[in-house]
Amino acid sequence: MLQFLTTIPIKISLGATEKDYGEGLAFAPVIGLVIGGILALTYYIAAFIFPASINAIIIIIEYILLTGGLHLDGLGDTFDGLFSNKSKDRMLEIMKDSRLGTNAVLAVISVILLYYGFLSQIPSEHICVVLVLFPVAGRAATLIGAAVSNYARNNGLGKSFVDYCGIEQMTLGLIFSVLIFGIAFSLWGIALCFASVAAALITVKILSGKIDGVTGDILGAICEINQVITIACFFILLNLLKV
Repeated sequence: MLQFLTTIPIKISLGATEKDYGEGLAFAPVIGLVIGGILALTYYIAAFIFPASINAIIIIIEYILLTGGLHLDGLGDTFDGLFSNKSKDRMLEIMKDSRLGTNAVLAVISVILLYYGFLSQIPSEHICVVLVLFPVAGRAATLIGAAVSNYARNNGLGKSFVDYCGIEQMTLGLIFSVLIFGIAFSLWGIALCFASVAAALITVKILSGKIDGVTGDILGAICEINQVITIACFFILLNLLKV
């Protein structure tokens, strides 16, 4: 999972099968924790040098580098395809096209701007918490999408994740997520985790409904959308609690 979901150089050949990939998705939230921990450590160090606005940009760039832009690419392809107002088959063709359309550019820019807007405004005493949590929420959302959906193509990069990831893997992954959120932000963290799960289920329902299933691109889009929602909910929660 570290090799597939991040660009962290791990030069070990494990000979993983398609089943391993699908079942291994249960550990996606833990990979999110690894990514979030790196982001939080970077922010903590950079905060001694740069203001919050610059640090937010540094974190966004580092996040893209750590993930290789994998999920942002899926976000763009998803919006190009699903919002093209074409037939299901044509939507799937558009999503496989490596070229970016207007919808893709607008979706990616919008998500990055939302990342910047929220991360630059969250108080310094809480920023490291959300940096740890939002990648966990994103990968938990991908897990949920794979577990509750059918695969919309006959074959593709995401097929093994959908075919071999089920309720058992989702349950294990959500246990990891609840524990991480609870340890990081106590009872409010658990509430935030459940809100994130609900948002993921709604997003999966909306996106998968257009083509009667999901693809690898849609799983990536669900990840990015849920991360934005989680950061936004964290921001709102802080304002409600006045902390």
